Amino acid sequence: MKQNKGTSNERIWSKSFISIFIVNFVMSMGQFMMNTLIPKYAYQLGGTAAITGVVAGVFAVTALGIRPVAGPAMDFFRKNRLLSISVGIITVTFIFYGFARNIGMLIAARLMHGIGIGMSAPLCLAIASNSLPDSKIASGLGMFSLGGAIATASGPTLGLKLAATIGYSNTFFICASLMAASFALTFMLKNDTPQVSGRFRINLKQALAPEVLLPTLVMFFQIIAFSGINSFIAIFGEKCGVEDIGLFFTANALTLLLVRPVSGRIADRYGIDKTIIPGFILFIGALIFISFSRTLPMFILAGVVTAIGFGISEPLLQAMNMQLVPKARRGAAGNTNYLGIDFGFLIGPTLAGAVISVVENSTGSEIQGIAVMYRVMIIPVIVALVIFARNRKKLRERIRALRTE
Repeated sequence: MKQNKGTSNERIWSKSFISIFIVNFVMSMGQFMMNTLIPKYAYQLGGTAAITGVVAGVFAVTALGIRPVAGPAMDFFRKNRLLSISVGIITVTFIFYGFARNIGMLIAARLMHGIGIGMSAPLCLAIASNSLPDSKIASGLGMFSLGGAIATASGPTLGLKLAATIGYSNTFFICASLMAASFALTFMLKNDTPQVSGRFRINLKQALAPEVLLPTLVMFFQIIAFSGINSFIAIFGEKCGVEDIGLFFTANALTLLLVRPVSGRIADRYGIDKTIIPGFILFIGALIFISFSRTLPMFILAGVVTAIGFGISEPLLQAMNMQLVPKARRGAAGNTNYLGIDFGFLIGPTLAGAVISVVENSTGSEIQGIAVMYRVMIIPVIVALVIFARNRKKLRERIRALRTE
């Protein structure tokens, strides 16, 4: 068959795309509020840096555990109904957070949270991808990620202010209300019934898409570094005596609003592989800048640089994963994509907390421990950059071959 070049009437903002965009935004709003608050709450409950890292990343254990079921399920059952179930699980989890009074209860809630995340994130990605014309996947997913960017801008700052005003438990219940609203919205989604035959079975081929393992490995190393930012930036700012550290997230997200649509269009025109590499280089610079930040203006600028680097590379890697498989396999591709993210969030915060504890024990300075951790996190990003640079030609040829089939 000849390559489908698309037509001028192919558009991103279709009714189905707008629907999943709204669901993802509302879900992300509650999610980003929670991601910022959980490490600080663990600290308040008496957790050390190492324990805080474990609490922040332990949800990835169950997220990984659900993957063998999630991949086949997304390509067998209706994705919109599976999304309703997964968002419902997250809603119950947020209520459980509100009743957590010790580290053990918090870890139990995080493990439950991982089950919901393990399904909802790849489902949103797959539904959004299937709502887009093939010629505009990179730019479309860049637009789709704006929902998360807007949530990042307001969620962490709002969460921190609410926690300071009404306490952590009440804030967690507000997050649960947001997730309940997202749960209700999932019933407005329409999705094609998969064309399947036979019974539902779980096997490795259905759970994983081998075609996307390479970019998934790249994303794994990148997420290790990114998770250190998410887990400890609020604590870092507080230890440095910086008020309104939530403005780091605001600056980060406002920059994403500008970067992601532009980077998506550039990638559609010049190639994803040529756009991702500068993103990696800027992300390395962001980690260095964060490690030397001690004042609010420095943290705000660090948020901007982080958004440019990570905001370019991460959504484009996800778009590449969607382009490396036929449309019918995007559920498995999304599932594989999030394997890299889950492993990164499992290892990253734990590794970051361990580095902080070691440095703090030797220097007596927690600030120095966090600063050194951010410099250490440069290493996995360099590994990601090298792997991608060495294999980008092969990946580009696979995408081109699939488009011409």
